[in-house]
Amino acid sequence: MSNYIHQLKDWPKFKWDQEQLTRLLIKVRVQQGRLLGRMEGMGFSLQAEATLQTLTLDVMKSSEIEGEILDQDQVRSSIARRLGMDIAGLVPADRHVEGVVEMMLDATQNYQAPLTDERLFAWHAAMFPTGRSGMQKIIVGNWRNNSKNDPMQVVSGAMGKEKVHFQAPDADVLNDEMRSFLKWFNANMDVDAVIKAAIAHLWFVTIHPFEDGNGRIARAITDMQLARADNSVRRFYSMSAQIRKKRKEYYSMLEETQKGKLDITRWLTWFLNCFDHALSATDETLRIVIRKARFWEKHSADLNDRQRLMINKLLDGFEGKLNSSKWAKIARCSSDTALRDITNLLQRGILIKEPSGGRSTHYLLQEDASSSD
Repeated sequence: MSNYIHQLKDWPKFKWDQEQLTRLLIKVRVQQGRLLGRMEGMGFSLQAEATLQTLTLDVMKSSEIEGEILDQDQVRSSIARRLGMDIAGLVPADRHVEGVVEMMLDATQNYQAPLTDERLFAWHAAMFPTGRSGMQKIIVGNWRNNSKNDPMQVVSGAMGKEKVHFQAPDADVLNDEMRSFLKWFNANMDVDAVIKAAIAHLWFVTIHPFEDGNGRIARAITDMQLARADNSVRRFYSMSAQIRKKRKEYYSMLEETQKGKLDITRWLTWFLNCFDHALSATDETLRIVIRKARFWEKHSADLNDRQRLMINKLLDGFEGKLNSSKWAKIARCSSDTALRDITNLLQRGILIKEPSGGRSTHYLLQEDASSSD
């Protein structure tokens, strides 16, 4: 008896109930079209800022799904540099962040290029520049082999009480499995582009061809196919951010599907609903982008890089309360310099002192204070 879909006789001939999916698919496609039309009317600079916001969110959240927290400033700076964007407060990024960003940008900015095994090997090598996953040495830039990895299992629980959630195909069939997947992915076929993204995600993560990083690469492949669906390098919504919100449900749905039959209607329904939420969440990204654009139209003159950096952090949603010591730490300046920067912005009416007072003086944007009245 087969325990997993990749062991079924007709694998990978996926089936689904098109009639059951039609209404939801039409809904998300209409919403997707409206969003792309709305963005096209916003102008190049706003599109670029929205893309930067979205890609930063995508990289951060895809890693968070795997329990890895990346430095947001490093991710944002790495993306901005690679996209040729001139933004304040660029910081150096470590090579792991650079590698994850490189993979995501290659997937989304070069979405029309064929997906090949060599391209996937390059993504994998970029993600693991030291040849290690944590403290463990892994095979990098190649498929896993059966020297130590078979059976490749996804498990949880303490040692001796492990629960096996999934077992991937054996290493000796990976070349054939990936050849079939890549031929399908690169072919033009009569399958809706968003449905194809959902199938690609499930298919790749089921093959599980690498020793580590399969989930993040599966989500990069998904973003690549969604860029094909949009026919645009501009990214305005984040699937990874929505998957992160439903992380437990995501893993549960994958496990259920991988232990089921080749009818994947439930997985496709779940994916389309997640896509629907990702499109809806774009309103918040656009709100931030438009707010920043309007602010800088009004206050563009005579601000130094430290002030621009800190104001952008406030516009993006600063966590906690801003005081002079946090300013000095984040802007990498002395306390006296931080106080001069803040005093200047107070005098110009850009910042105000927080009315609540307290032992330490906190600051916020004038417009934030006005909107909360």
